[in-house]
Amino acid sequence: MKRDTTPRDTAPRDADIPIRLFGLVPDSIVDGPGLRYAVFVQGCSHACPGCHNPESQPPGEGELRRVGEVYDDIRRNGLVHAVTLSGGEPFEQPAACAALARLLRADGYGVWAYTGYLYEDLLRRASADDDEHAVHIEALLRSTDVLVDGPYVEARHSWELKWRGSTNQRLIDVPRSLEAGEVVIWQPPTFEIERPPSW
Repeated sequence: MKRDTTPRDTAPRDADIPIRLFGLVPDSIVDGPGLRYAVFVQGCSHACPGCHNPESQPPGEGELRRVGEVYDDIRRNGLVHAVTLSGGEPFEQPAACAALARLLRADGYGVWAYTGYLYEDLLRRASADDDEHAVHIEALLRSTDVLVDGPYVEARHSWELKWRGSTNQRLIDVPRSLEAGEVVIWQPPTFEIERPPSW
């Protein structure tokens, strides 16, 4: 079924939130499975040695846009049905990234997010009374299908890894993890083709 790519009216609360971007890649095949739209946010405090996007680290650089503009640009791309939030660090712009992820999920897109934080630490922050970003961190987690967590560790880099840079990073099935109350590692779907009787 062909996706309707006409820009929709979006809730001003989400669409008008500013988001600082490092760049947009409308046809990525390396930031998760399949053809995806990759949103690279600007700003990251982790400063991992060997980072493949060091220019994305300074928080005040990049391009400032509105969430609604990015959302509409993604919707105009009729080829992608999945989006990856990367960076930079999406959880250092949690309000903007949660707003974008919420709009995308409501429209049927799959959402992956990369973070240098550990999933467990984000959960703690999401429930902390003294963290001003708690509500947005929780919203971003709940709008994410798969979270690739943990800092990039250059000494643990492997070219054999899919969709992550170092062996300490995990591909976490967020909905199942939230339901189970513990980390559930995401497993790619498997396809079994039955051999026809005539073979």
